[in-house]
Amino acid sequence: MERRRRFGGAFVHELSRNRYLYLLALPGIAFLAVFAYMPMVGHLLAFQNYRLSDGIWGSEWVGFKNFEFFFNGKDWLRVTLNTVFLNALFLASGLGSAVVMAVFLNEVRNRLFKRIAQSFIFLPYFISWLVVSMMALTLFSTSEGLINRALAVLGFEGVDWYLTPGAWPYILTVISAWKIAGYNSIIFMAVITGISAEYYESARIEGASRMQQMLYITLPLLRPIVMVLALLGVGRIFYGDFGMIYAIIGDNGVLFPTTDVIDSYAYRALRQLGNFSMSSAVIVYQSCMGLVTILIFNAIARKVDADSRLF
Repeated sequence: MERRRRFGGAFVHELSRNRYLYLLALPGIAFLAVFAYMPMVGHLLAFQNYRLSDGIWGSEWVGFKNFEFFFNGKDWLRVTLNTVFLNALFLASGLGSAVVMAVFLNEVRNRLFKRIAQSFIFLPYFISWLVVSMMALTLFSTSEGLINRALAVLGFEGVDWYLTPGAWPYILTVISAWKIAGYNSIIFMAVITGISAEYYESARIEGASRMQQMLYITLPLLRPIVMVLALLGVGRIFYGDFGMIYAIIGDNGVLFPTTDVIDSYAYRALRQLGNFSMSSAVIVYQSCMGLVTILIFNAIARKVDADSRLF
């Protein structure tokens, strides 16, 4: 009891002493409460036979039956493996290309060219996925696509890209890297800017070339931020990029074997079947797997490099 009183007094004292700081944080806290925590109530639908007329609290509780329905089918393993595989490709290509862009931009000495280049590589981030899907259609259309036209000019037979499931994980990887790499490179550029110039001066005195400075100074000092971003990406490895997948692939069932992810599967279950409960069960499964994954990889990061862990 005494400990509770002590804790309560310390809490009130902290609020009183830093009241203006907490007032500044209040809008952010309210935003998280309304848009991040309140929607979690919807997870209850996963354990119900939800009916719109009965509402959340009036619907019948069915326990884990919705999960049984999902796991008894053949689709759960396919969409899980697709989600992990695609996100692993997106994460590796996005971080790798961003690091390369940031390192090489840092070596550019012409400030005007550097600013123009930064603007161009950052521009794709602002293009909506709907526009990107139109660009992909222009490139990969069977009859009028630029790639098939180029193949015809070179004497090769065109490819039915939208009927070739095996090619799309790699096509989507290239598109994802093109769109996100410029945004991530700004983070790495900020880190590189913060590296002390003394490191490079010492290296130049020792006769190190610019390539050696990149390899032995810049890249090692980028490793902590790369690890943090990788951990954050791993934490969302079970969350497919629904905007990209649905805009580019849509309802093309031929490509589902390699491109159907958990998010698009849950959306189709809701849109086509109107099954709120099963869709919620899929999302709860997705959230639990994401939590387990980030805990595992954070433990690995703690052993490999304690400074790069998230917690």
